[in-house]
Amino acid sequence: MADEATMSSPASRPGARPAGPAGAGRPGSGPRRGGPFRPRRKVCRFCAEQIKKVDFKQIQVLRTFTTERGRILSSRITGNCAKHQRQLTRAVKRARYLALLPFSAS
Repeated sequence: MADEATMSSPASRPGARPAGPAGAGRPGSGPRRGGPFRPRRKVCRFCAEQIKKVDFKQIQVLRTFTTERGRILSSRITGNCAKHQRQLTRAVKRARYLALLPFSAS
């Protein structure tokens, strides 16, 4: 009788997934994302260099935060904090308006 109860459970069927949270078997998912292959947390460049304000006249600095097409990189990619990402966006837009940076590459 006990064999019938275990045979009818979905976990005992061949090819069935073990019980647990969704995606628990996939690497890089679930609540624990540690391990040796975890990417390092990005640090805000402006906070690290203790720059208070992002200046629109520093074209070389602004170019490092834009793509070759002229688009502003997101803070996810650059690692900027929210405060400096807002200042960076404002500075890039001012530099574009004053023709220091191109709006888009052709």
